[in-house]
Amino acid sequence: MLDQNEETPQKLSGQIPRREALKRTALLGFATAVMPTNHLTFDKQREGNPIVEENAKEGTSDWQLTRVRADESGHRMPWIEGYCSAQSVKAGESIDIMVSTNPASTFEIEIFRTGYYGGKGARLMQKMGPFRGKIQPTPASGTKNLHACRWDTTTRLTIPEDWISGVYLGRLTTIPDSESEPYWQSYIIFIVKDDRPADVLFQCSDNTWQAYNRWPNNYSLYTHPQGIQGPWAEVSFDRPYGRQSQFNEIVNDPLSFGSGEFLSFEQPLSFFLEQHGYNITYCSNSDMLTPARGLNCKVFISVGHDEYWDLRQFHSVTKLRDAGVTLLFLSGNSVCWVSPFRSSQLGTANRILFRGGPYGANLAHAAGREKEHGPFPERGPDEGALMGVRNVEPVNGGGDWIITNDEHWIFNGTGVRNGDRIPGLVGWEYHGDPADIPGLQIVAEGYAWVGGDVRQSWSAIVYPGPRGNFVFNASTIFWCQGLSMPPGHTLPWSHWSRPHGPDIRVQKITHNLLQRAINP
Repeated sequence: MLDQNEETPQKLSGQIPRREALKRTALLGFATAVMPTNHLTFDKQREGNPIVEENAKEGTSDWQLTRVRADESGHRMPWIEGYCSAQSVKAGESIDIMVSTNPASTFEIEIFRTGYYGGKGARLMQKMGPFRGKIQPTPASGTKNLHACRWDTTTRLTIPEDWISGVYLGRLTTIPDSESEPYWQSYIIFIVKDDRPADVLFQCSDNTWQAYNRWPNNYSLYTHPQGIQGPWAEVSFDRPYGRQSQFNEIVNDPLSFGSGEFLSFEQPLSFFLEQHGYNITYCSNSDMLTPARGLNCKVFISVGHDEYWDLRQFHSVTKLRDAGVTLLFLSGNSVCWVSPFRSSQLGTANRILFRGGPYGANLAHAAGREKEHGPFPERGPDEGALMGVRNVEPVNGGGDWIITNDEHWIFNGTGVRNGDRIPGLVGWEYHGDPADIPGLQIVAEGYAWVGGDVRQSWSAIVYPGPRGNFVFNASTIFWCQGLSMPPGHTLPWSHWSRPHGPDIRVQKITHNLLQRAINP
């Protein structure tokens, strides 16, 4: 760990040090889209890969929202908003779409699969409608401040057999009665999953999207009158996603209505992986209640802000590691809160969750959360035993990702040296306090500045798994900001610090990790 009073070797100055100049010269040898070192292996893994075949199809530039309008609360889009009956669905299965328009308006739905598609970011899969919308009721507050809609179904979508796994957006657009009237838009979002063997399993962090979702008027796990982090509130997936829930502090993206946190914190990873033809499949948090899906893959990825895990997720991912699956935590604040699922009021499984208690076993950080926010009905195991590092207090802040073990293989071909910084990549939440695991190596570490003179240490680690696999923890929500800049993407910021966007070092490190895991 860095000494609390020690400055890192690299400092800002008017001149570029000779070592930095040499490093930059070496980096110029990479193309903007860095490719893996072993091109023959990479080309072979593209053969028969449905992701490559899908991204060869014609994409569209017109998939983003253009006209949005928040109500007075800033949290919802009552002019048109909707939700789906399930977090994820397989080809051949059906998903119900519920939409409300206020005032009642005619509207259409366009379904897009997000991906690379030559840099366009999405492909139009199906257009539905027009439908005659109606005002659907805002639910009254239920037990534990639960807001669960019971809207009438607008339409049922049966997923065609040729729709491959991915994150799908439905763009809802009102159709004005005359050209003198404006149209309004928002999204619905769902995941198409499958059971096929794949190299990479991309787990969307939709439990956390929902935990922070403030729809309809500032109702989330963080807004109960008894306190912001206790077990008193529940949230339901049976409601629209409002505006990106961190918009006051982290990212100002009003064009994300209805998409959870996917566009802000996860799409840059998906865009990058599909750009480079990785054999990838997608799932929701709720699809990891058993290890079955992950056991058909070589790599499991936790991405972005992955804070809320049902205990069954924890045990499933532990089984993946022990079975030889590589784990990449390209995320921060992950596995922080035990979030038990329960069924909806209509009996649909895994549609309601709450903050059941902290992970951390009896360690100090978990005991502190229990003392400050409890009592809680559950306590999760030490997340450090799985992730290699833990959640720390304070967990908010921003800083540079600083290399401290430049001889490690994850840095092969990057040209980095100890003390080199990747600006603003740490934030807005992170991991620290490395666990005592045989073979664990710290590869980067430093401080995140919280405010004023307050700072917190973080650490990025790699440790070996039992079957030639490994676990990597980048220890920052912002890791994928260094991978790509999809159309319409907005860079986040935190505590007067922000990532700079795509960085060839982050790209190369990520390729190194994936290629080592896929082709050990």
